[in-house]
Amino acid sequence: MTIDELEAYGTERMDDDGIDQLLANQTTGVLALPAEGAPSMRPLSFHFDGDSALHFVYVVGEESRKSELSDGADTARFLVYRTETPFNWRSVLLSGAIDRVPEDESEAVGDAMETTRPDLFERALAVENTELYRFDVEERTGVKHLGLPPELEDSGDDAVE
Repeated sequence: MTIDELEAYGTERMDDDGIDQLLANQTTGVLALPAEGAPSMRPLSFHFDGDSALHFVYVVGEESRKSELSDGADTARFLVYRTETPFNWRSVLLSGAIDRVPEDESEAVGDAMETTRPDLFERALAVENTELYRFDVEERTGVKHLGLPPELEDSGDDAVE
């Protein structure tokens, strides 16, 4: 079903302000990278720069499949979503280029990041190798559903007189 078809059920396209608001208020999403067979999908914390880029910190250790796939990707996708109830949710799908941030720029970007990370990653960051990546957003779409579907909304026709 297309988004246009889902509009009959109360789904709406998000405007740029709505997309920016979701990106500014969420801290996690799912990164999809091209891989042989099926895409490689990874949950990640992110920082939105307020304009057109996201930043990710990878804990890489000795090896990192995520870094390897990111370095080889021409295009990646990132999904950010928020679900309050089955009838209240928002979803933003981003497409763009992902690149490692050069070391001379890492510190400035890292200082700007205020991403909430699980404790496991905070502890790993203190002792493991990390890499900073930038996801430049080239395309973005957002959809939302806020409220009950039209067929469940109170039409007022059943009111007792």
